[in-house]
Order: sequence, then C-alpha cells, then structure tokens
Amino acid sequence: MNEILERIYEIENLAELEIFLRAWDRILIRERLLGEFDRYAFYKNASEWNRAVKICECLAIVGWGERESLEALRGKFYNSYAMTYFLNTHGEARFVEATWSKRKTGLTMQDGDTFFHESPDAAGKTLARPVKEDICDLKLNSQRNWIAKNPIRITRAISNCYESSRAVTESLFADLQPALNAKMRPKIYGCAINYIKLSCAFSFSDDGCKTNYIIAPDKPRLSSQRAWELIHEMMSEEQRRAGGYFLRNRFEYSPFRKDTGKTGALIHFEREFSELAPMEQKRKMGEYFLTALKQIAQKQSKLEYDFAATIEDFGKILGEWTAAEI
Repeated sequence: MNEILERIYEIENLAELEIFLRAWDRILIRERLLGEFDRYAFYKNASEWNRAVKICECLAIVGWGERESLEALRGKFYNSYAMTYFLNTHGEARFVEATWSKRKTGLTMQDGDTFFHESPDAAGKTLARPVKEDICDLKLNSQRNWIAKNPIRITRAISNCYESSRAVTESLFADLQPALNAKMRPKIYGCAINYIKLSCAFSFSDDGCKTNYIIAPDKPRLSSQRAWELIHEMMSEEQRRAGGYFLRNRFEYSPFRKDTGKTGALIHFEREFSELAPMEQKRKMGEYFLTALKQIAQKQSKLEYDFAATIEDFGKILGEWTAAEI
C-alpha cells in the first residue's frame, strides 16, 4: 500500500489520477487515503500541506464514505499572505487553517495566524502549539477538483441596505441558504460546476453615506464607461453625489473559470425595491435569482452539467422561501 501512496503523490494529472484510483478496490483505497488525511490534516509545512491537497483530490474521486467531505484550498489573507484551509460542503472551516510567511528560502506557517477548527472527525486531536518555523521552498497547492455540494451561493456585495429590506436580506442567510444547502441535489447535477455565486448589491443610506442604484434598460448592456457618461447626461455631478446615484445594469455576469469551476452574477437593487412590502421584495428577488441562473445556464450550455435539474430544484426551494411569511 505504501507503493500505491507514493505513486499517488507522483501523479500530477487529475484524469490520470482518477484512472489509477479506479483500478483499486474503492473501500480499501478509501480507508488508506483517510488514514493519510488524518495525518496531514495537521500539516506543519508546505510539503505536508501539498500532500493533504493530493489526498483530498483523491477522496473527491473515490468518496469520503461516512466521513465529512472536505476540500483543501489556498487563498489570500487581507495582507496578501497565502492562506490554507479545509472547508466542508457548507463552507465551514475544519482542522488546521494557516497563514504563511515568506522567508529567503521559502514559506513557513505563522504561529499567531494559524488556528484549529473543530471537526467531527478530529478524534480529540488538536493543533500543537507553538507552531514552529518549518521552511519549505515549495508552491502551495490548492485542490483542483471539488466535492459534491449545493452549487448556489447567495452573497452580498456590500453589507448595507435600507432598513425596510433588512428582514428580507437577513432571511436570505437565515432561511434560504440553509434550505438550499439541505435540499439541492448536487450529486445528480455533475461536476463541471463548483458553485454559482448570486451576489446582491442593495441601495442604502447610512449615516450620510448613500448609494442608490438606477437600473439601466436590459438592452443594450452598458459598459462602466457608458454608464458614467449616461448618468451625467441625466443629472449634474452635484445631484449625483447628493443622491449617491449610480447607473448600473441589473445583472453583471462573471465569466466561468474552468480551473475553479466558479461563475455567477452580481444583481443590483434600486431604492424603489426597498420601498416595496417585504413579501413583494422576496418575490422580486426570487424572480431575479431565477433569471440570473437561467442566463448562466444558457451561457454555459456546453458544459456537461444538468442545469435543467439545478434550475428545477432551485425554483422549487426558492418558491417555498418566497411564500414563507417574514
């Protein structure tokens, strides 16, 4: 089995890795991979992190069995330092999360910015303190495939909104997102999409700071430059500043990134939206979400992904959310 593991660490191509793994008994290979994960979930340097990434890629192929599925990801801290962490299907952190410092000869984990997140599979183990300097001259890897999870992520581009929309926006994350996580059926959709982010940008007025979106007609789609020109044809710069007005398209779509499997849409909401009754706001929001998802499906129709089932499931769950009283 040690020879099999060493071969796994040598294989760089994901397609080749999948072929290799499928040649072995799934239960046997999974058991050995989980044993490796239990070791490298407590990684202490870049070499061990990269092994954890490879193990997670393998488990995304053969399945995690009864264990909680995780992804091993690289990101950036606010100061642009590299971060590494494990996330479950709901985006919750597990095991070791580290921030890395550059040295002349490589990278090392930072003791003060390395944390341990509880996991149902940690078996009582935790992060050893202090985190010791262990420099490796290696690039930090990030998982290139992904576990099956609800593909729809609702986010907010900014945290502000008019008070009359607060209950509705809070319901997005207290009610709608948990329902999507629980009721969507990611295992039947395919693996071409990692997730679709539907991000909301609401008009607001807080402590003298205002942003009020004016929504442009659907066609033609405005560039940022043309939107700037048109709003200055509509009003003076003084009027625009005083009202916090910005001319925006209702939908701004993100390109699909094959390497991350991510795409999405930014949806702008005008002040008049917040003047509607809460239930009407929910109805409108649901309408916009479905429109965005259908347009994304059309744009990415060449992908091997069951958008029809995704839209059907999303529409059903969305309908339940929009019908529920706040």
